[in-house]
Amino acid sequence: MSRVCEITGKKVMVGNNVSHSKRRTKRKFYPNLQTKKFFIPEEGKWITLKLSTSAIRTINKNGISAVLKEAKEQGMM
Repeated sequence: MSRVCEITGKKVMVGNNVSHSKRRTKRKFYPNLQTKKFFIPEEGKWITLKLSTSAIRTINKNGISAVLKEAKEQGMM
């Protein structure tokens, strides 16, 4: 699977390593992704999502049902 958050769409960014002599080489900045299972009471089943930690905090604040509904409206899921 690719390194993309399924809710927020965060993905790998590209930048530079900069040495003391200011020499630049390419590098990647990876999002902090975690695999997490959630229970959806309306459907009575578990789903597994690959999420950034900021998306997990959003789910804890707003609830899984509201976040999934908003993601479907925005076309993320």
